[in-house]
Amino acid sequence: MAAYDLEEQEQLDELKTWWKRYGNVVTVILFAATLGLAGWQGWDWWQRSQVAQASAIFGGLQQAARQDDPKRVRELAGELIDKHAGTSYAVMGALLSARVQMDHGDMKNAQAQLAWAAVHAKDAGLRDLARLRLAVVLLDQKAYDEALKQLAIEPSAPFAARYAELRGDVYVAQGKLAEAATAYTAGLEKVDSLVNKDDAGMHAAYRDLLATKRDALGAAK
Repeated sequence: MAAYDLEEQEQLDELKTWWKRYGNVVTVILFAATLGLAGWQGWDWWQRSQVAQASAIFGGLQQAARQDDPKRVRELAGELIDKHAGTSYAVMGALLSARVQMDHGDMKNAQAQLAWAAVHAKDAGLRDLARLRLAVVLLDQKAYDEALKQLAIEPSAPFAARYAELRGDVYVAQGKLAEAATAYTAGLEKVDSLVNKDDAGMHAAYRDLLATKRDALGAAK
């Protein structure tokens, strides 16, 4: 029993020695780990809070759009961009606001919001949509070169045909009929590559539209 007590005492002495040597380091490591965990939890909470706030503002923006209130829509879109730019709600708010502003003829504000969305959207689909709509606004304002710059960026597959079509529209507006025909033909090829049995009817109708635009150029020459 005495031998056991002696062995136990030796282990305790070794532990005390070890703690004197490394205790401060262990304390610092544990403290840093605790702070890191608390910081991560705080950051996670803050992010969730930001998303929840942005969601509420976007809901108000949608309601204002349904009520056809462009001023309120513009204000809420601005609030999303100012306070919650890192969320997808800010991009969606800018896109929705731009559509409402366009419906009311405010192309200046629509262009500004679409330009912001085209740069800041993290989702490729939203980014492609923003550039497409921005090109439409620029075409309406006869800013043809700027519109073509937006359309020169290769979009994701679902937008490829629409980008090609709009390039054709811009070329027609410039009187460049050969370039327009090439763009419409590219659009037709993009449509054909996406056809499937579930939406074949819709693709056929869109294909007919592109073919009509292209064929009309022959008569115009």
